[in-house]
Formats: sequence, C-alpha cells, structure tokens
Amino acid sequence: MDAMTPERAGYRSDFLAVPVALPAPTAGTPLRELRYTHFSVLLDPVRRLARSTGVNIDGDALTDIERGDDWHLDDRIPEDEQVGEAVYARNDLDRGHLVRRRDPVWGDRATAEQANLDTFAYPNAAPQAGDFNQSKELWLGLEDHVLAYAQTNRNRISVFTSPVLALNDPLYRGVGIPQAFWKVAAWTTAVDGIASLRAAAFVLDQSSQLVDIDLNDASAQALIDGGPPPLGPYLSYQVPVEDVESLTGLDFGELVMADVMAPVLAGRADGSPRTGWVRLRNDGDITLEKAAS
Repeated sequence: MDAMTPERAGYRSDFLAVPVALPAPTAGTPLRELRYTHFSVLLDPVRRLARSTGVNIDGDALTDIERGDDWHLDDRIPEDEQVGEAVYARNDLDRGHLVRRRDPVWGDRATAEQANLDTFAYPNAAPQAGDFNQSKELWLGLEDHVLAYAQTNRNRISVFTSPVLALNDPLYRGVGIPQAFWKVAAWTTAVDGIASLRAAAFVLDQSSQLVDIDLNDASAQALIDGGPPPLGPYLSYQVPVEDVESLTGLDFGELVMADVMAPVLAGRADGSPRTGWVRLRNDGDITLEKAAS
C-alpha cells in the first residue's frame, strides 16, 4: 500500500467521549491539511512546517512495530512546501517527530505498520537541536505520563503539538529554526457519571538560552560554514492552554476551559514566561488534576 494514499482518515474529533476539534488558526492563514493514519498535520506552506498536528492515541491497542527510518516527502503536495533532507544534512539537527512515532501505531497489524511509516513524512518533522538532556527526555515521555493517568478513563488521549513559528526564528538554509515547541494533551474523566474534558499544555523552550546571542549574526555564519545556529539546552514547562493560544494564534476551543492549571496573571512586559508557567524537571512536576477555582 502506498505510504501517501489520500484515503487516510486522519485525526478524529470524535475520538474522545467529548468532541475535540483540531486546533487551527482563527482566520487568514492558508494551510494544507494532510491526513495520515490516526493523525493530521496542518502545514504552513510558506514556513514549510506544521502549524498544528493532532493524533488520536488508543493506549489499549498500541502495537510494537520496528521503528525504521524511512523519512520521505509527502507526494500530495509540492516539494517546495515542505522542509526536506537538505536542512538536516551534515549537521547536528534532528528530524524531530511532531506526532511521536509510536503514538498512532495502534489497531490491527497493517494499520499500525502504515501509521508507523506515515510518521516519517517530512511534514511531521521540524528541526530540533540534536543533543538530548533530561528535559528533552521528559518532553518525549509526556504522552506516556498522560496515558498512565488516563488508564481508568478508557485509556484514550488526543495530543496536539507543533513548533511555535515566530517571526524572529533564526534562518538556516532558508528555513526558520523554531525556538520553541508546544504540546496540548486532552482526555476525558467521569464526573458524577458524566464525561468531562480535561487538558494540559506544555512548552519546550530554547529561547532563554539565546538571549545573549545575536541570532542574525549566528544565522549568517551558519550559511557560510554549513553548521546550524547555536541552540541551547531544552527547558520544559507546563503552561496554561490559553498561553499556547497566544503563542500560536490557534483556536483551542473548549480546551481552554478544560485546562487543569489555575488561571494565571498577564505576561510580563519583557516577554518572559508568565507566573503560571511551571518548570518541569521530572514527572512529579506535572499537574493532571484540575485545579480548584
């Protein structure tokens, strides 16, 4: 079966007990919707990176499939609308999965194998610094943590994630390298026998490590010597869903009211994280119980 057949169902808004739409821009941004097996990508053809992705995860039906490494362009759209191999060659940049490889890999064997292959489409990737540290490992395990929490609630979650596409992202080989990534997990829980929506939002941030670096100069040098711009260590935060809306210009609908975090004060004038941002150093820092009003 062709990896890019157009019959992929993509992300399902009715996957949870409460409908949850794929976050999308409120207006004015032309995007390409690419449907894959159990997930969808909203691709910005100008930036050539995803503005939003959404995946349905059935924790009870996950299947172990050999990883592979078959990165490929999506032949449903022009090559010049997607970031391909040229950006990742001869440097330490990772092809960072947006929809994590194992998340859509569930169902019967054929479906799981197709989902595994689909995650290696370049529209499901974004450039990330190659060095791993504790914070990035925590970021990669967030879905597992939420799934473990949701085991008593049908063991299903939907996860949305993408880079923050900012105007000041350092340019490298013609591509703006994201300085931050966001993730929002959604699930339902029973309250007095009625399904209630819950959501938790996270940001993986590198910008604090770049304060003293002239990104423009770094980008220019990168174009000369072939190396990527300097990106610092990963910092992971749990943040209000409302803040992710502000960062991305996406509409998260009911997920804002379903947020498990308490309301926070307005952002600081210097653009630094709001007082409600919680630095994550281990799983124990993650909040999944809804805060009291």
